Amino acid sequence: MLQFLIRRLTGAVVIMFLIGAFTFFLFYTIPQDFAALSCGKNCSPENLAVIRENLGLDKPITTQFWEFMSGIVAGRDFPQGHCSAPCLGVSFDSGDFVWDSIVDRFPLTLSLTVGGLVIFLTLGLGSGLLAAWKRGTMIDKLVSGASIVLSSFQIYLLGPIVLGILVYSTGLMENPKYHPFTENPAAWALGLLIPWAVMATIFTAQYTRMSRSTMIEQLQEEHVRTARAKGMSQRYVFFRYAWRGSLIPIVTILGIDLSALLAGAVVTEFTFDLPGLGRLAVESSVTKDLPLTMGIMLFGAFFILLLNIVVDLAYAYIDPRVRLS
Repeated sequence: MLQFLIRRLTGAVVIMFLIGAFTFFLFYTIPQDFAALSCGKNCSPENLAVIRENLGLDKPITTQFWEFMSGIVAGRDFPQGHCSAPCLGVSFDSGDFVWDSIVDRFPLTLSLTVGGLVIFLTLGLGSGLLAAWKRGTMIDKLVSGASIVLSSFQIYLLGPIVLGILVYSTGLMENPKYHPFTENPAAWALGLLIPWAVMATIFTAQYTRMSRSTMIEQLQEEHVRTARAKGMSQRYVFFRYAWRGSLIPIVTILGIDLSALLAGAVVTEFTFDLPGLGRLAVESSVTKDLPLTMGIMLFGAFFILLLNIVVDLAYAYIDPRVRLS
């Protein structure tokens, strides 16, 4: 286990370096004067020179790259002050440290992802197991049919419909709003309930079909039939042997979906007018805020790598036959 973690973490560091180098040189090869963008209209040559110096754009590109990469590990000094590690630079548009902007927006995006995840996993796995347990019955047909219908919806379609019914027409609920969990857990949950419900509706359908099919497949495995032949109860065999084995493909898809949820947060946040990390990424692209865009890309890449490692660890926990070495 320890050797596996060391190998994966080492590989993750190398990949993050390559991603950082690729994005840096890709963006900085754009024929655009970012100092002029920060200076605005009617910018004097003196102000332009000062801004270029403050942003470090007057240095050779290799020097800028070294300062950028070393700043992630050791921090950097700017005219605005010292930027502690991990330092991802200074925003061209606001003048704030990029890391501070990411940390300020990320709790909302994380809350959306985790809350939706808990709901759609609970409902999806539960309904899928129920359909597999009642295979061939009316319950199985209803669950399978509902999952097919719900899987055709998208957040940008279902979100406005739910808002129109629950918020604008009936007034049963207020517009989604983010409250820090540490300040008021109840307000935090209530403010994000509508986005969670919409996300759960869409993703539950996928996990219902998947958990049902994988459970039915596991029930045909030899070790499950052997357990039945030994006289074990249907309920015990279902949950002790078949259910655990059915989780491996679900964990695989879950790792991909978590990355998609983080990457697709922009759709959810714009649909429900929430100022999260996805919305910040779009705003930075519109304003051509290069350091902020690069910082968000590196931050997202880090989480995707982290999720891949967690998925591999989950394999070994779910199925003892899997050897990480």
